[in-house]
Amino acid sequence: MKQQFSTNKKVPNPILIENGALKRVGEVCFGLGGSKRALIVSDPTVIKVTENKICKSLQESKIEYSIKLIEKATKETVEQVKKEIKKLKIEIILGVGGGGVIDVSKLSASQENIPFISIPTVASHDGIASPRAKINKVAPFSIEANGPVAIIADIDVVSKAPYRLTASGCGDLISKLTSVKDWELAHLRVNEKFNIEAANLARESGQNLIKNAKLVKKRTKKGYQKVTEALIKSGISMTLAGSSRPASGAEHMFSHKLDQIAPNSAYHGEQCGIGTIIMMYLHGGDWRKIVDTLKIVGAPTTAKDIHIDREIIIKAITEAKEIRNDRYTILNEIKIVPKVAEEVAIITGII
Repeated sequence: MKQQFSTNKKVPNPILIENGALKRVGEVCFGLGGSKRALIVSDPTVIKVTENKICKSLQESKIEYSIKLIEKATKETVEQVKKEIKKLKIEIILGVGGGGVIDVSKLSASQENIPFISIPTVASHDGIASPRAKINKVAPFSIEANGPVAIIADIDVVSKAPYRLTASGCGDLISKLTSVKDWELAHLRVNEKFNIEAANLARESGQNLIKNAKLVKKRTKKGYQKVTEALIKSGISMTLAGSSRPASGAEHMFSHKLDQIAPNSAYHGEQCGIGTIIMMYLHGGDWRKIVDTLKIVGAPTTAKDIHIDREIIIKAITEAKEIRNDRYTILNEIKIVPKVAEEVAIITGII
């Protein structure tokens, strides 16, 4: 099905979320301005299951293409892709894969001032549609980039990805319920600029997960479609806001702190889901509903689930505010010392 979430000119169009969508890659490229010289950026695993359909579609639309395979999302990789863009006189980038591939494609295209099409093969986080890129996992937060001009999500492919990645995407989705609360709080306390359309879109993406959690649990294509749609809405909310504000609050700061003190322990969305439980408790909201939803979809809700020691969880809660002193959140309202952090983690069942 074709989704159009806004008439804002910066919003990707078209957005295709359907079975067999890879067969339409050439059609979309051609529709964006005729025959273009394309660079497919992917990784060795993903290209094996997507290359035939994508390349056949590009050939049918008479679009020249090359393939660049990458392993990691690093500054060096971005420079390699940019070098390829210049060498081959590339006019459009197709980012085919997970978060790292899409972030490298997004930033490379942005810095070379050419369009980028997001072709996610897994529904693991909202970077598939956002104007932000995370290149180094241990960096405090993402950096600004141009968002995709179009999104092609083939549910046949997305549904075959390891389910843990989809469950992680659910953790990223549920986090919008506290990130929007933090944004509203910042607007109230320090008069931070607030965009109601962006806030509503982000909040809706989190609420949609709660509504469809049991459907997602069944691992049906309809469930994968719902998660993908919601992640795209969350990404678009950042485009409308002009920042990551609607989709990233104190729960993301907690996750980023974990990246610093316990790198590679868990997926981004898994950490954000647990962070959402904590921050919803601090907001005085229904944190139990967050726990219940995450459990339904099979996402982590405890430190044990992500193999992190209680001391690290306590440290991450205590020091999360340090990640972004420029961003007002619930952590500015409450003095978090180790004893308070421990109490919160115990009450919510995280440790």
